[in-house]
Amino acid sequence: MKSIVKIIAAAMVLTVSHSCKERSSKTEENQPQTIKEVTAKDILGNPDYLAISYGGYREATRDVQPTINELKDDLKILSAMGIKVLRTYNVQLQQASNLLKAIGELKIEDSNFEMYVMLGAWIDCKNAWTGEAPDHDVESEQNEGEIARAVALANQYPDIVKIIAVGNEAMVKWATSYYVQPSVILKWVNHLQGLKKIGELPKDLWITSSDDFASWGGGDESYHTEDLENLIRAVDYISMHTYAYHNSHYNPEFWGIPEEEEQLSDIEKIDAAMLRAKEFAMSQYKAVSDYAKSVGVDKPIHIGETGWATVSNGHYGPTGSKATDEYKEAAYYNHMRNWTNTEGISCFYFEAFNEQWKDAQNVHGSENHFGLITIDGQAKYALWDLVDKGTFSGLTRNGNPITKTYKGDKDALMKDVLVPPTKKEQAIMH
Repeated sequence: MKSIVKIIAAAMVLTVSHSCKERSSKTEENQPQTIKEVTAKDILGNPDYLAISYGGYREATRDVQPTINELKDDLKILSAMGIKVLRTYNVQLQQASNLLKAIGELKIEDSNFEMYVMLGAWIDCKNAWTGEAPDHDVESEQNEGEIARAVALANQYPDIVKIIAVGNEAMVKWATSYYVQPSVILKWVNHLQGLKKIGELPKDLWITSSDDFASWGGGDESYHTEDLENLIRAVDYISMHTYAYHNSHYNPEFWGIPEEEEQLSDIEKIDAAMLRAKEFAMSQYKAVSDYAKSVGVDKPIHIGETGWATVSNGHYGPTGSKATDEYKEAAYYNHMRNWTNTEGISCFYFEAFNEQWKDAQNVHGSENHFGLITIDGQAKYALWDLVDKGTFSGLTRNGNPITKTYKGDKDALMKDVLVPPTKKEQAIMH
């Protein structure tokens, strides 16, 4: 009986305390402070919630995980840029769970800090990355554990994790090391949707898979299968990837300077090519939309990945498509942000920071240079205006203040900017 009295008394104290706090906030603000629960539906397609793909790795190997403090430094930089949604790729390694912890700590330190996560669960086929022949018709036994870890994190951080993405480019057939059949992705999407229905995941959590436009039916008809149709019906939205940058080599029809533009100045040729790059991305988006509608589905489509590298000694560099430099990256970034923000499409731009582990054996490999900011904290040309505005004042990466690449010398930058080949030159190259 005494314990019941104590419980009632404690409840009364809490009620009075809460009432006093509420009256205090009303007095100070002239209105009650209410915390709005933000959902994926509120975030996706909302230009007030800019999205970006994130990896915080500084070293040439992922064996060295970024620390909580390093993650916090990155989060503060991205928040200053207006980024409020991050995309991660796997929960096998510590980075994703540490990132969620870092966001949670920043929210405690600053009640106005706002950041959400599209949590990726990596999906592989059997024998992926083992040295044995990948079996694309059987899934890896590791997938079950990966999904379970994603579920646990989504439940641990429901105020931060708003989306789970099952797989990254896991269905596209050029991912020869690890791709799976759509039935595997469908299986796990249905599993997660089922957990939502029985209350074992938040009901407003959105489930998708993030994959190449072709995997979503926007390309070759060989992808048009019943399993894909069912997957399109099962996800809460479609997360598609589009890369005009890579297609400047593999599908270069849009990239070459047409004969009628050969008389333009070099910068006019480049600007025209970058406009075509944006239109290329728009055409792939439309192709996915058209396919989804053709199978009777009309649901949101967002861009899970798109980007432009700034260094390449391979297909996209001086001896290749000449697509690679900071001027073109800035043009593409601005084109994509303007288009997607206007149309109510989320764009998880790839990516926030350079990561050198992606092509560790080739320092100048393009995969290492997709970031808007270098590993040591230099903002590339796309962000020079933010440096000028003082957006990054007081913020650091790896102990360095955020400064401009090329020491802010645009003339020096432009010396590295190459004009795309003409159609005639392309014909010789290919």
